[in-house]
Amino acid sequence: MTFGRELAVFGVICLASYLVGKAFKRARLPTITGYLLTGALAGPFVLRMLPASATTDLRFVDEVSLAVIAMVAGAELLLRELKPRRRAIGATVGGILVFGYLVLATAIYLLAPVIPFTADFGSGPRIALAMLGAAVLLALSPPSVIAVIKDVQARGRFTRTVLGVTILMDVAIIVLFAVVTSLASPLLENAGLDIAFIGVVVIDLVAALGIGVSVGMLIAWVIARRGPLAAKAAAVLAIGFGVYELARYIRATSADLVGFEVYIEPLLISLIAGLYVANYSSQRVNFEDLLHKVGPSVYVAFFTVTGLSLKLDLLLSVLPVALGLFLVRLIGIGVGSSLGGRFGSEPRRHRRYSWMAYVTQAGIALGLAREVAVQFPTLGDAFATLIISVVVINEIAGPLFLKSALRGVGESHEPEFAGDLGRMLVFGAGNQPIEVARILAAEDHEVIVVRVDSERSEVEIHEFCTEVTIPGVDEEDLAELFSERVSGVVAMLEDDDANTSIVRFAADKHGVSRLATRPTTAASDGNIAVDGVINVHPTTGVVALLAQAVLTPNATSLLFEHNRGREIVQVTVANPDLDGATVAGLRLPPGVLLMEVRRDRAALLVDGRTRLQVGDELTLVADDESQAEMRLVFSA
Repeated sequence: MTFGRELAVFGVICLASYLVGKAFKRARLPTITGYLLTGALAGPFVLRMLPASATTDLRFVDEVSLAVIAMVAGAELLLRELKPRRRAIGATVGGILVFGYLVLATAIYLLAPVIPFTADFGSGPRIALAMLGAAVLLALSPPSVIAVIKDVQARGRFTRTVLGVTILMDVAIIVLFAVVTSLASPLLENAGLDIAFIGVVVIDLVAALGIGVSVGMLIAWVIARRGPLAAKAAAVLAIGFGVYELARYIRATSADLVGFEVYIEPLLISLIAGLYVANYSSQRVNFEDLLHKVGPSVYVAFFTVTGLSLKLDLLLSVLPVALGLFLVRLIGIGVGSSLGGRFGSEPRRHRRYSWMAYVTQAGIALGLAREVAVQFPTLGDAFATLIISVVVINEIAGPLFLKSALRGVGESHEPEFAGDLGRMLVFGAGNQPIEVARILAAEDHEVIVVRVDSERSEVEIHEFCTEVTIPGVDEEDLAELFSERVSGVVAMLEDDDANTSIVRFAADKHGVSRLATRPTTAASDGNIAVDGVINVHPTTGVVALLAQAVLTPNATSLLFEHNRGREIVQVTVANPDLDGATVAGLRLPPGVLLMEVRRDRAALLVDGRTRLQVGDELTLVADDESQAEMRLVFSA
């Protein structure tokens, strides 16, 4: 089969992988498992759409994809965000690296005689296998962790620590991998270790740092140029491939030039480049936007190639070993994270659940496994198959463990696990309060419609709200309604004195800041004089809206046409890590636009240099997909 035909067939397989991945997502299964499965079925063991040699011909797809995956990992490492939790994050990473690595390396060394492709290894190759395998298996998955955090709307100290540890672990693992690959080469060749290798490793790391920063500068320069995003994306992909070509060239020529072989890990170069662009250039937002757009295609191509390389004839024979390594990894990470949490002064409750938070694996681990398969033919695709077996188990079990941990520490904010999200109270008579409640309930609020009738006292449960009747609006009557946290009040009774009593009680006694009233028709020219209350008059309010609908139809439609996929939302800055952060430095998800900042009821003119404070009220336009993530950014 010619290369052109192989490439065309591979494109068809990638399209099938994409569709299978979407089906897996609808079934609440990991999408990359769908990509791997499609590649494995299309490979030389089942459908034979591509021969075994195709994985060698498609190596460039591996390299481009791995460079992008490493850039994503580097771009996730925002040093400013890690700073407030640096002690806990650093101690946890240290505990996992030391204890987890020792436990996994020991287990792999002891299991080597029962692994089919390493049964005949001597002590040197077994040590190399243990070093490489332990480094790869400790890699985590920031994208998977972020996806779970979004899914359960988690926020809090434990959540920030888990995310920071996951991101920093990938950086540490890639550095560790660069070191152990230098040490493993002579061991696999039974050449023994030479103390001079320490100097070579230092040279490798320093060179990777210098080249990585230079590549980061080049990427920032490319992104800053004018031109279509597609052209910039193509340039970044070409730079990623060029990193691998440069590493090969240096390795091939270094022996003649300096007398010893210098191998600079391309993944480390790409990671440093991503870290530089995100932290030390002005192109972070544009870079993240580019990676966000090219990422899905890159992941489909990479995991499909990885699936093609799976040795299905070996998979079943190594499955018991994979299950054993899964359990050993769970123990190593659990004990390591617990010890690290103790040194980092983490609460006991957090340490009790930490073993469940660092199970998930995906791109980096698979990428490192593929790197080992290429760099060390002695291990080859058989090693990758074993590692991929463990990764798939971790990828399936990891999100379930992480969700349980977030729920266990009380930082999950799913409706069924959120506890007190804050009530919305709507006071009024007739059908209008019910319609107001319907809209509020659609935004996941608990809504109580309150009727006032001195002759009745009853509770009625509706599909989307609860309706209660109280005898009056004095403090004694209102006290029970405010026994749980109330986040907003709408007062639309036919008595302005009653409406005034309600909003004043809510504001003065319970600190409720989101207050709206509908003054009576007879008094439509006046306002209910309570600080912070928005008065919506029955007549003039409609007139003003009609006029505004003609003057600014797009803005007005955001208030009424909820089915257009975007809405105006208001959030309070409660995350202490954002106190003093600039608007330009915010990591707002795609699809979110900041419109206004209010501080002490005064509107601020917003630009990129505006610094936020805890307690600021932000008004944003957000699409449906970004709202949950956006709320996580600002929540305490």
